[in-house]
Formats: sequence, C-alpha cells, structure tokens
Amino acid sequence: MAHEMMAHEWREGAYLISDDEHLLCVDVIHKFLITSYWSAGIPKELLERAIANSLPFGVYEGTRQVGFARVISDYATFAYVADVFVLEEHRGNGLSKRLMEMITSHPKLQGLRRWQLATRDAHGLYQQYGFTALSDPARHMEIFNPDIYKGG
Repeated sequence: MAHEMMAHEWREGAYLISDDEHLLCVDVIHKFLITSYWSAGIPKELLERAIANSLPFGVYEGTRQVGFARVISDYATFAYVADVFVLEEHRGNGLSKRLMEMITSHPKLQGLRRWQLATRDAHGLYQQYGFTALSDPARHMEIFNPDIYKGG
C-alpha cells in the first residue's frame, strides 16, 4: 500500500503555495493555459492527464487559485518544470520566486542530475534558481509539434 506524503506548503498573509493536488482548480489552470504561448488550445482532458502524471504546485489567495506549476520527473535523475504562471493581478508579490523556491527545495526533487525547462520571456526568474542555457545544445534533440492542440 502506497503512503501519501504530507503536503508541502508555504504561507504568507493570504497566500498559500502547496503541492496538495486536491486544492487545484483545473478550470482556472485551463483558462490560463489555453491562451498561453506554450500550450494554446490545450484540451482540458489532456491537461487533467498531464497534471495527474506530474507533481503539481498551486498558488492560492485564500481559496482562489492564482498560480500554478508542475514538475515532470522520475524523482531520481531528471525533472522538467512546466506550465508556470501567476495570474497577472497577483504578479509583483514575489509569488513566482516563492513557487520556484518550493519546487527546487521539494524533498522529492533533491539530488537530481538534471533539471530543464523552456521559456520565452522569464530567463531572469529561472536564472535565480540555477537555470542556464543548455551547456551543450548540440547534444539535445527534440520532437516538437507546436500546433498539436490546434488539431494538427
């Protein structure tokens, strides 16, 4: 029988960041992600499956979800940080920094050999947590289908 770990949380004032998947509001996450540059048009059912197979982190003001991130990992060697956002009206409160602190210090994600993420415009945030450009881009390969959510 698997034992669930207790949720890891950070609180300050009205804000909470937690890895408790039961607190997530998929409707809020989906509403944001379907208009994001990285997952425009993602079907809700696909998002639900992605969250279920990741370590998700929610950002909340009271009971209202205002941010999100998820980590895809084998919990031994590799982690990929994905779908990071804080709703615009809550930006400027240090929430994205706190979220990244929670992610990079999470007990299940320690001792990993490699972390990765992709960003178009948040390099400054991620550099504060040790992320850099690929050390040897020629060694990395990908299959990338940016229009897959558009029925492609």
